[in-house]
Amino acid sequence: MKTMAYALVAVTTLAACGGGNASLSTRGTLAPTQLYATGPIQRACLAEGRRAATNARCGCIQAVADRELSSAEQRRGVKAFKDPHKLQVWRQSDRASDNAFWSTWKAFGQSAAAICSNG
Repeated sequence: MKTMAYALVAVTTLAACGGGNASLSTRGTLAPTQLYATGPIQRACLAEGRRAATNARCGCIQAVADRELSSAEQRRGVKAFKDPHKLQVWRQSDRASDNAFWSTWKAFGQSAAAICSNG
């Protein structure tokens, strides 16, 4: 009987916290979550004065960078924000390290575009 009482208390406590549906909207779809972080990519994104560069979007891009890029890759990526032509140079380079960076940066860009397009 004690086990049943503990189970009832646990279920009641979880229900009072809102359960697992806290992220659902009233229509039953997942509510969007806006990622945000600060760092070198976020600062470079804002510093270049692009029209679409909002604080929210640049912070989201940084959050994706934190997930997908190393610190060294982020530092190198800052150079691409300052001089976008560098990406073309790296893409066409014969150096394996440039090709590897280009592949990583391209995948990061695709992820950031998909995740941060509403920022």
